[in-house]
Amino acid sequence: MKPINRREFIGTLGAASALTAFSGIPVKAKGEKIKVGVMGLGGRGVYMTERFAERDDVEITYLCDINQRRFSYGSEAVSEYQDKSPKLTQDFRDMLNDPDVDAIYIATPDHWHALATIMACQAGKDVYVEKPLCVTPWEGVKMVEAAKKYKRIIQVGTQSRSAEYVKHAAKYVQSGKLGDIHIARVYQLLDMKKYAYTTSVTEVPAGLDYDMWCGPAPKLPYRPGTWWRDMWDFNTGSIGGDIYHQLDLARNILGKTYPKSVHAAGGVQFFNDGREIPDTLSTEIEYDGDLTIHTEAALWTPNFKKTPVSIRDSDQFPDWEFNSTKIELIGTEGFLRLGRHGGGWQVFNSEGEKVVSEYGRHANEEHVANFIDCIKTRQIPNADVEQAHYSALLIQLANISSRVGNQKLDYDPIANRITNLEEANKYIRRTDRAPWVIPEEV
Repeated sequence: MKPINRREFIGTLGAASALTAFSGIPVKAKGEKIKVGVMGLGGRGVYMTERFAERDDVEITYLCDINQRRFSYGSEAVSEYQDKSPKLTQDFRDMLNDPDVDAIYIATPDHWHALATIMACQAGKDVYVEKPLCVTPWEGVKMVEAAKKYKRIIQVGTQSRSAEYVKHAAKYVQSGKLGDIHIARVYQLLDMKKYAYTTSVTEVPAGLDYDMWCGPAPKLPYRPGTWWRDMWDFNTGSIGGDIYHQLDLARNILGKTYPKSVHAAGGVQFFNDGREIPDTLSTEIEYDGDLTIHTEAALWTPNFKKTPVSIRDSDQFPDWEFNSTKIELIGTEGFLRLGRHGGGWQVFNSEGEKVVSEYGRHANEEHVANFIDCIKTRQIPNADVEQAHYSALLIQLANISSRVGNQKLDYDPIANRITNLEEANKYIRRTDRAPWVIPEEV
């Protein structure tokens, strides 16, 4: 495909699509299928492509990946549910340029989330983007601006927000039955010792557009593997990318938005594989006057396990003591434990007696359904981009605190700045690599 100048792209497709978005009219007439293009065909991307394709009201029209070898995985997944084969491309702009595409599902590495989402909004497409939302606070602000300016639906992949048991837990807490909650604890304790990065620089494989893969991030020498997950310019880290779910749940249930301050402790304390982002990180997140969220996170802990898949969709609770991804809310009248992606929730009174128990269920299908429904109705989705920005910010500020020597950071959400340490503000945004630059005005 002939390269397209970003100014031309925004000026033509963006302006034209904005008229449709501002009209408030549903993208499709009743009974017509929502046409979805997929960007990113890794494991999560292919799994979720199936969740879209299995719906009677969705047609997968494009499969996009910078690695041609992945096309077969996506095509095979789609062929089980629809007769018409999707178009294959290594350039996501092909999907954005096609007026028949209604929505884009983005399952790329994190460094592409912000720009791909913004460009999709400018092209008049609704977006389902995987978590974590983005790498820097500035990117999150721009994603929210783009959604509002072009009146696009953006659903973020925190699927537990669409789970009924989570909605019930939130209603219970917000009714005041736990009393006043001044302490919340969020965990992310995993054993990832076998995932140390050991690959070295090598030739770029045939069929892989590595320049496009790097996109707005620096073009470093190619090496295979997932080393990028723990490099500042590409990601929020192996901790940040996963604890995002728990932080989002805690913040959602507690009804909090912007933090007052964030203070991290920890660093790269176990791995010796060249990673930049901490493998051990605890944080204190303070909200105005009445709440502190404590996080405990590490990538080397052998005793703690995620909730097994067999429990996530069954009438069972996890082993709470050694559950690696739980949330605990400590109230003046009671104590609540909750698991993500199923796992359920339980409440204990001041005598230690169990007063509420509800099993949980995973909510991938429900989250996709909510996105498709919102495309049709133009209602705000369960995991709207603005809510996702509040959650992503907690991880981003913790990372910034780590980068400036684990100092406490006071945050001003209006200015999107650290107010007590000017040095920290250089990490509020990243310098993008041309031509993949997010404009000041999206």
